[in-house]
Amino acid sequence: MDDQIRVADYLDDKLQTPQDLDSLDQLLHNIHAQHGLLKQQLHDAQRDLHDAKQAQHHHHHELQNRARAFRTDQADIDRRLLVVAASDTSDNAVPRFERVLDTLRRLDVANAYVELLHEVDVLRTEAQSQLQTSNEAALAPYKQLRSLHTRLIRLQDEAEGAAPQLLYHVDQITQALRSKILDAFSADLDKVLKKIKWPTPKATIDSGLQQDWDMAVLKLLDLQMPELDGVQYSQGEASKIKLPAVLFPYQVLVQPLEMRFRYHFDGDKATNRIDRPEYFLSHITTLLNDYSDFVVDYVQPNLLKQFRGTDLALNYVYIDAMSAFITALLPMLRSKIGALLPKVASQPQLLSHLMHELMNFDNTIREEWRYDGGYGVEGWKGLSWEFLVQGDWFGRWLQVEKDFALARYQSIVEAPDFGDLDYESVDPKATKPTKGAIRVNDLLETITDRYRPLTSFTQKLRFLMDIQITIFDKLEERLRGNLEAYLTLTTSLGRAMGGVSKQEQDRLLGTEGLERLCKTYGSADYLERAMRDWSDDLFFLDIWDELQDRARRANNIGAMSVADVAERTSKAVGGDSDGGALFDEIAAAYSRLRIRSEKIITDTLNSNVREALRAYRHINPWATLSASSTTLSSTAELDPLVTYLTTTLGFLSRALAPAPLRRIARGALATVSSTVWDNVVSRHRFSTAGAAQLSSDLHAICRVVDKAVGPGVAEAGLRRCLEGAQLLNLPIKGGNSQVKSSDETGDVGEDWEAWGADDDGEAPKETGGGTEAEGGAELGGQLGLWEVEKRLFADNQSARVVLDDLGLEVLSESEGRAVLGRRVELAG
Repeated sequence: MDDQIRVADYLDDKLQTPQDLDSLDQLLHNIHAQHGLLKQQLHDAQRDLHDAKQAQHHHHHELQNRARAFRTDQADIDRRLLVVAASDTSDNAVPRFERVLDTLRRLDVANAYVELLHEVDVLRTEAQSQLQTSNEAALAPYKQLRSLHTRLIRLQDEAEGAAPQLLYHVDQITQALRSKILDAFSADLDKVLKKIKWPTPKATIDSGLQQDWDMAVLKLLDLQMPELDGVQYSQGEASKIKLPAVLFPYQVLVQPLEMRFRYHFDGDKATNRIDRPEYFLSHITTLLNDYSDFVVDYVQPNLLKQFRGTDLALNYVYIDAMSAFITALLPMLRSKIGALLPKVASQPQLLSHLMHELMNFDNTIREEWRYDGGYGVEGWKGLSWEFLVQGDWFGRWLQVEKDFALARYQSIVEAPDFGDLDYESVDPKATKPTKGAIRVNDLLETITDRYRPLTSFTQKLRFLMDIQITIFDKLEERLRGNLEAYLTLTTSLGRAMGGVSKQEQDRLLGTEGLERLCKTYGSADYLERAMRDWSDDLFFLDIWDELQDRARRANNIGAMSVADVAERTSKAVGGDSDGGALFDEIAAAYSRLRIRSEKIITDTLNSNVREALRAYRHINPWATLSASSTTLSSTAELDPLVTYLTTTLGFLSRALAPAPLRRIARGALATVSSTVWDNVVSRHRFSTAGAAQLSSDLHAICRVVDKAVGPGVAEAGLRRCLEGAQLLNLPIKGGNSQVKSSDETGDVGEDWEAWGADDDGEAPKETGGGTEAEGGAELGGQLGLWEVEKRLFADNQSARVVLDDLGLEVLSESEGRAVLGRRVELAG
């Protein structure tokens, strides 16, 4: 019924109009084609189903057969286990069966061992028999035996030491055979050497012996090749260091040289002295010089022939004849130094001398002979490094050097002339340090020279921290203590507690005290500059760069933390900035000490200047001085200041460099200027003669200061007072006719008619320093008192103009009016 409905629906869909009947044949054709296709698909599906059923049936049958076979095999195994193990159950039989298998395995291993031992014995016998006829023929079985031995070593490592007895046996046989062949080959080379009378320095090999020589050397090198291939050695930790091998030909060449060395330096000969290690070290360098031509001419070609094209050609210690010769000579040195070190360990000077000479020797071998020890770009660290690190002698040597340095430092600071200023060792224009500071700096430079050749960064840093910076800190602490002691003795409380007498106090506040301060200042300045110079030295720059690199990669540097190192060297350690230097902290400490010392010197001068001006600032003759009473000399009450400045600045000019001297002088002049301005210029009235006397006093001070410090310093420091004196010293009327020298008239009258006063005025005098501007006649554009007063008090603009006309740059308008108002002529 459903099919009929579907057919009806299909026909209704295809035959909807009368025109569709025309396509009825085509429709029937399509229906027949589709029907055929569906029948073919049905046939294929039925065939696939049949094949699948057949395959499933076959697989099931095969599984059944395999299961039956497995049960049969299992039963057979159980039966055999019962027979072999004599056990009723398989669980009990398995352990017994495993024991049997283990026995079989051991038997198999033992059989392999026997076969291996048989092979070793065959190779040994063959090599020994060949030695009877031809030494060269013995090389082939030896190389096979050596290769077998090498493989066993690798297998032993992989098997975690499973067969030590076998490896030991093979090693013994290999070494014994190696010794026999080596002795035979060495004898051949020794015959040639005897013919050329070796070890004569001028020995040569003629053409008749050249072939024998080449053959003997090449045989030895060929014998050693298996041992050299794949050799790895490094300069890492002391316990893991492996030194380059000495080439067999060099062992023969060096043997008579070693006997000579032992004869001279191991016996009771005069050359064997523990206090003269340079004897045997220089002997080695002499051997290098004497035999370098022979080695280069006759050994070098054979090395190139043997090693060219191999990995060993990249190793300079084998391919270069002189490097190989040095490698052969070093063992005798190691033996000698190893025996000598315990003898000098308890004698600091000898131990220090030995290490110093050993580092010099290392440097000679590295620099002059270009020896790299086989380490390429890493370089050879030297015998000193081997004994200091590998032999663990560095701690003892560092302590010896530290004790020596501290003892030397103590002798320097205890010397009677430790605190004497050294006027000879530095430039005359430089600040003078003490002799002690120079000696300490020399001591530390000597220490630098002692550890400069070291190749270990950690060892260099230990020397720097434990010795040099320690001594710098001690000296800085001592200088700071001297400064604190001076301050204590010069204070009231300190003098009372210390029982300082008045005479001692006067000395401390005088030149003696200044000298004491200058010693601290000069030493601090000298050592600060030395630290800056050291920071720029290439040696310390390398240490700084390495220190920064390690500090950025780790929190510890050797046994010290980065913070501890930074505290004693530079706060920039471990930072990201490129600034900083190795001696920043100690240089900063000396800089603070220098700045503080300079301030105390300045304060001391200022205090003494004020004291010296005590009498001067209390006199008041300025308004009553007349022309007849005015002299060319300075006021008597100014003599204490002039005397003090002459003595003090004279000493300071010898002890200090120009720059700090000018700074200190400017500080003292500022005190003089403020004292004179506040207590003289601003407080008293001045007649013309009084103003001239004030100018004469000021110029007397200028002459003293200029003589000690240099021209211009005093005028700049007293500029305010000098301009005030110039303003006070204006003549009553302008014009050259009104100004005459006291030498011509002795008494110069002024026209007082406009002022209604007596004729008691006088033009300014000449002083020892030259004419005052003296009166305004020259510097002031010949302006008179009346004209200046009129313009100065008119208004600020007029006042500024007239001050400029007078050449006054420091005084302000208000100060100018206040000063000019001090003239007695204007007071009424």
